[in-house]
Amino acid sequence: MWWLLATVLVVELMDLLDSTIVNVAGPALERSLGASPVGLQWVIGGYALTLGAGLVLGGRLGDRYGRRPMFLVGLVGFIAASLLCALAPSTGLLITFRLVQGVAGAMMLPQGLGILRDNLSPRDLTKALAVFGPVLGLGGVLGPVLGGALVDWDLFGLGWRMVFLVNVPIGLAALALSWRLVPRGEKTRTLRVDIVGAVLVAGASALLVLPLNEGQAAGWPLWTWLSLTAAAIGYVAFALWQRRMVRRDRTPLVTPSLFGKSAFTVGLVAVALFFGGLIGTQLVLTFFLQIGEGFSAGQAGLGNLPVALGTAVGGGISGGLLAAKLGRTVLQAGAVVQFAGVAWLWFALADTTEFTIWRIVPGSVVAGIGAGIVIAAVFNTVLGAVADDEVGSASGVLSAVQSIGGSVGVAVFSTVFFAGVLTGEATSSFRDALVVQAIIIGLFLLISPLFPRRARPDDIAAPAEELAASATVS
Repeated sequence: MWWLLATVLVVELMDLLDSTIVNVAGPALERSLGASPVGLQWVIGGYALTLGAGLVLGGRLGDRYGRRPMFLVGLVGFIAASLLCALAPSTGLLITFRLVQGVAGAMMLPQGLGILRDNLSPRDLTKALAVFGPVLGLGGVLGPVLGGALVDWDLFGLGWRMVFLVNVPIGLAALALSWRLVPRGEKTRTLRVDIVGAVLVAGASALLVLPLNEGQAAGWPLWTWLSLTAAAIGYVAFALWQRRMVRRDRTPLVTPSLFGKSAFTVGLVAVALFFGGLIGTQLVLTFFLQIGEGFSAGQAGLGNLPVALGTAVGGGISGGLLAAKLGRTVLQAGAVVQFAGVAWLWFALADTTEFTIWRIVPGSVVAGIGAGIVIAAVFNTVLGAVADDEVGSASGVLSAVQSIGGSVGVAVFSTVFFAGVLTGEATSSFRDALVVQAIIIGLFLLISPLFPRRARPDDIAAPAEELAASATVS
């Protein structure tokens, strides 16, 4: 049991580390490949985009062809894409390989929890899920720290390339263990995979993120607004197509009845807002420390620790004491605490004369605690709006929206930050980004009364907590 759990955890951790490990490599990429701000946004956010757009499809492919084959294929693709990222001679190719890496992750990640469910007894599964949260949370703390250390150490003169190359030996070890330990499971040969639905959601996601990444540099021409409009149409078309699949008695990617539940659709907006703001703010914090204050990659990675540790504390308080009893109230309380931390940071940066990291530690910790309170409760609370037979589909949609929301957050916050950096105002740019984050938290609070009053029952809490733990840093 424990070897199988360890194998799945290693693969999950590779994804989580890869989501954040690149954050501190921005200046090194700029020096090495001449990456522009827009290029950096795509390197960092492109992975989350293709990962989110493919997660639901990846789960369906596991149902159709078996979890073991899809797990192994995704893992091989992830290792190969990581190696290609490390060897990339240009920003364009690096972005391409990051997009491929996200697709491989989308094929691989949905299988992990299913493999554990299929092969562990209920008692062992409970023990395994209890390990997931803390370990994946640790991955969130280690991502920027490990990435910064690898860039600073400059092993073999490889610099930022080690950020990707480190996946190769770890991935090969995980592949050997997976080949030996992951049992062959059942497949559903009669299940027809909804390729049209997958293309619609992937296309709409690309049309959403493309103008957000390119718009500022291009001066927001007409095509950017047309692209955003087409993205909205694409998501509506996806929902309508899912309904058509049900009417034709075929298996959709997503249970269409979910879109008829206002509390769930509001929850999707809330998840996108929250994780977009959280991930975007963490990224521009790293940029501020490196570009504005001259921190090394390693120092900037350590600068993320106050937020990460605060998130761990908030998650422990919420998950252990508050979430099950208070439901949406705990989400509102966490958002208020997070808002207080963001405000603290904004005022602390009014004067950066003789700046040290300690100037931002208190605000970062408070903001992290608030974020942790929300993270530990948001998935279960939003899932409170759905029926028992819709939980699996709803969880997949929430995870995908969380990942795509993170990609949008990278685009929006990077655009706000670099707009000021180009004029030499890194501190003002970071404070502008904090204002955007405060507005996002305000919107989150504004729609929060529409959330379900209570979280899901305890019998589905563990899977949802695992999703929430992975969402901390994805």
